[in-house]
Amino acid sequence: MIKKLFLNDKIILILILLNAVIIFISGFALTETNKILLNIIDNTITGLFIVEIIIKLREYGIKKYFSLNWNRFDFLLVALSVPALISFILNIEMTSISFLLVFRVMRVFKSFRFLKFIPGIEHLIKGVQRALKTSIIVLIGFAIYIFIIGIFSFYLFKSSSPEYFSNPLTSLYSVFKIFTVEGWFEIPEQITKEFSPLSAFFTYFYFIFILLTGGIFGLSLVNSIFVDAMVSDNNDELEQKVDNLDKKITELLIQNKEHYGISK
Repeated sequence: MIKKLFLNDKIILILILLNAVIIFISGFALTETNKILLNIIDNTITGLFIVEIIIKLREYGIKKYFSLNWNRFDFLLVALSVPALISFILNIEMTSISFLLVFRVMRVFKSFRFLKFIPGIEHLIKGVQRALKTSIIVLIGFAIYIFIIGIFSFYLFKSSSPEYFSNPLTSLYSVFKIFTVEGWFEIPEQITKEFSPLSAFFTYFYFIFILLTGGIFGLSLVNSIFVDAMVSDNNDELEQKVDNLDKKITELLIQNKEHYGISK
């Protein structure tokens, strides 16, 4: 009876939804009693997820269980929430050790298990994978372009505008903000405050060039290639079936011609 409950996807879906609601409510200002109660429920559900995995491993076997991508996904998400469960059982206060807060937050990832219950999610994932494969060269090229412009901008403006170009990483972030049309006019104006009119002119021209090549044309190109590849259907299998059907029809026509030719 218990085994059937944990093998029932509807029961697991209810637990995932309940866990998501509990985590959401836990973020509000609550009384200490309510926080403890929600924490108990949250970790109890984590324990149930662990029991679910154990039952499925015994039911299907380790090899068969991990042969499915969704099972590997479930296992990873539950594993990420185990440190929070251990701290609850051992009564370790994570707020006293800052780096352990990361493990506490990881319990949120359990809610991602809801993804596999979304209708058509397999088709969507395949579309994303196909889009990444198709646009990988363009993405790499665009990333290299951002890197080059970021480093170049760092050396150009590190003295005049340390707020945006104090180091290569900050410079990359500032350039990316311009690419996404965020701060495209604020950053140049901040830089050119102390510049001469001629220097300001070339600085504005430089950032207009960045905005056009990266923000408008670059991002548009990457986005269009990615979306086009994602929404396009993978027709390889269908084309193969059509080709096989065409060959069979051709063979039948040849056989009929030979048959009628012999009979005459």
